[in-house]
Amino acid sequence: MKTPSTLLSSVMADLRLREEMGLNTYGTTMDREDLSRKEWLQHAYEEALDLALYLKKLINDEHRRLDKLKIKESND
Repeated sequence: MKTPSTLLSSVMADLRLREEMGLNTYGTTMDREDLSRKEWLQHAYEEALDLALYLKKLINDEHRRLDKLKIKESND
């Protein structure tokens, strides 16, 4: 098997770190069985909402940055 790409290796390291952080914070891994399917879905939904906010912020920031460049170019 080929060696994983550096991107995949980086994601795998991030996943390991996240699991370690979760274990330190919550005292358990994702193997836990104390949450219902509905609770897991709620957690996933809330994470997706957070992701949407992060993406929207970055999109808005990029639009502002491009608008500033356009104004600067038109003034030059």
